Amino acid sequence: MYRNAMEQLYRWKRKINKKPMIIRGARQVGKTGLMREFGRASYETTVYVNFDNNPQMQAFFSGGLWSNSVISERVYAALRDEISPERMG
Repeated sequence: MYRNAMEQLYRWKRKINKKPMIIRGARQVGKTGLMREFGRASYETTVYVNFDNNPQMQAFFSGGLWSNSVISERVYAALRDEISPERMG
């Protein structure tokens, strides 16, 4: 199952017109580990944000999920790191 999930992530990465990915599943089944491994294997840098224990990030997203403002303003402000399509591969 893990190998199948990784292959789906690699297929998503190869798409030209990617849409944001949402990974859903039961608790404690390996979603976070899968994404961390995919990030390490596929990108030079990755960012991990856990909303469960980060009130600052919860507040940033409380106004909505408009992708341009979330990425360019909110996440950048919180992490002090540039997130750009070129770096997303």
